[in-house]
Amino acid sequence: MLTKEAIQRLRSMREKKHREALGLFVVEGEKVVAELLAAQFPFVEIYVTPKWSAVVAALSAQPAKRKAGTAKTAPAEKPVFHEITPEDMERVSHFPAPSGVLAVGRIAREPLAAGGLDRGLTLALDGVQDAGNVGTLLRIADWFGLDRVVCSPDCADLFNQKVINASMGSFARVRMHTAPLATALAGLKVPVLGCDLSGSDVHAVTALKDAVIVIGSEGQGLSAAVKPLVTKFVTIPRHGGAESLNAAVAAAIVCDNLRRVRG
Repeated sequence: MLTKEAIQRLRSMREKKHREALGLFVVEGEKVVAELLAAQFPFVEIYVTPKWSAVVAALSAQPAKRKAGTAKTAPAEKPVFHEITPEDMERVSHFPAPSGVLAVGRIAREPLAAGGLDRGLTLALDGVQDAGNVGTLLRIADWFGLDRVVCSPDCADLFNQKVINASMGSFARVRMHTAPLATALAGLKVPVLGCDLSGSDVHAVTALKDAVIVIGSEGQGLSAAVKPLVTKFVTIPRHGGAESLNAAVAAAIVCDNLRRVRG
């Protein structure tokens, strides 16, 4: 059985302040843990109920699918496996209905290098606070093969379990940074496309080898600090009566258009 201290530690990681203090985060769920194990994400601990023990052990032995050159290519440390009872899993679970697998990973934040946005396609998130949206945006960046995602400090925490679950395995494949966007975008030599309802038709954008796509917050749009750094505002033509599009939906349409014209 798990000790009271172990249970408290695992439960405490629901909150960012405790994750940061421990340098650890939790991800729970059979599907998302399987995706991350297939990408050989370097978990340090894995807790499983007997039903899932053999499955997780087999998945952890699979070869890596992670892209070479990303921040998480260092050899993975061997995770410590703990087979626990369904009752203990219910005690440590972060879900109303516990899953059979809970894994613990180390928090590692890759700094954004100077000039790091001058090459390739970057998705920049300006104050996107909904964790599900941030996770979905990571999946979109992965789907369209973007080079990196940069989040402003007021975005949802990348190590929030809702972000990781929504991103699925993309959390292990996408290069992620957190940095003040006003500083990161200043002096860039590449186009900075800001998604805004007042912008020009995104379908008229010509092919771009290098660019930054900025997605604003769900309620406020682009921040006052970022707007002056945008070189071109773009929008998705509206043909119906909806007031706006979800941030992740808008990002997917813009990324698809850039990939289409880029070839």
